[in-house]
Amino acid sequence: MVLIQSEYKWATKVAGSIMERTPKLYAGEGYNGKWSYDYGVILKGFAKLWKITGEAPYFQYIRDNMDHFIQDDGTIRGYRQEEYNIDHINNGKLLFVLYSETGEEKYKQAASLLRDQLRSHPRTSEGAFWHKQVYPHQIWLDGLYMGAPFYLEYLLNFEPDGDMEDVTRQFIICERHTKDEQTGLLFHAWDEKREQPWADPVTGLSPNFWGRSLGWYVMALVDVLELLPANHQDRGELIRILNDTLTALRKVQDPHTGVWYQVVNEVSRKGNYLEASASSMIVYAIAKGLRLNLLSSEWLDVLDQAYAGLIAEFILETKEGWVNLNKNCQVAGLGGSSRRDGTYAYYISEPIITNDQKGLGAFLQASTEYENLNRSAL
Repeated sequence: MVLIQSEYKWATKVAGSIMERTPKLYAGEGYNGKWSYDYGVILKGFAKLWKITGEAPYFQYIRDNMDHFIQDDGTIRGYRQEEYNIDHINNGKLLFVLYSETGEEKYKQAASLLRDQLRSHPRTSEGAFWHKQVYPHQIWLDGLYMGAPFYLEYLLNFEPDGDMEDVTRQFIICERHTKDEQTGLLFHAWDEKREQPWADPVTGLSPNFWGRSLGWYVMALVDVLELLPANHQDRGELIRILNDTLTALRKVQDPHTGVWYQVVNEVSRKGNYLEASASSMIVYAIAKGLRLNLLSSEWLDVLDQAYAGLIAEFILETKEGWVNLNKNCQVAGLGGSSRRDGTYAYYISEPIITNDQKGLGAFLQASTEYENLNRSAL
């Protein structure tokens, strides 16, 4: 096994770059102060780094950015529950650490507001949350990251008698309907009603395996498994799903760079490209899975190659010493007014940008887990 020896601590280096470049995440290009799930991906990385290092500026960065939205009465600027958008839950993960550290009731009240959304959020016939009210009867892999870890942490903090099975059920239902038995990979989305133009009329599935959607899913799994009680009845099943999904991803890992493609299984198809956010998310899931003993030690070599690939393939430093993360898919989805059809041509047509917040946040989380991994204990 080859260990990565770097003169940099990439987690602290990318965190410093983010703080200097975008002290106000919500004021970044394209955000215009809206309540966007992207911030939660970045700030969750800061929370992990703060927990490990104890460096106060990391916590203050979280608080400053969240306080733009969290009002004194616990309402959230720009948030509307009636939209029933599962993406809007993601930033709520930071409310637990803010409440724990400060004791300020506004953070608990804001978390309760997001929890209220989940009480009435529309669901499929089996109880899986719709991705959004405007995307009816649909499960997207992305939504598991946005909603499930927050939901479980809220129950553990404020509803100790709550139904944790409702959280684990989300993963089980999602895998049941999106898994491709031939490859073991999960399709991006499933339409229960088979009504969407992108949905297969027989299976209801979207037609491709999008890297970042798989990344969201495996990140969500390890985050939930970190919190889920050891004796929970579905714990073993979630560990099985994590191992199976990562094993399928391992089979399509680029052997030369160690990272993953935008459409993960189309490794040699014209137009496909190695993509930073998905690769960072998968690295995070492997590193955290190893730390939590959810994966066997044979994954160490896979992790080392993949993390080295992140640095070699995607990272460049500016003359100011800032970290740039290149080759991020800016956004991808299905349906909507733009009629996103889920084809291969669609996924490779979306803009490829540098320093997308989702990618930077995933890279920060991956670096924190990788650099914190106690290999001697594995």
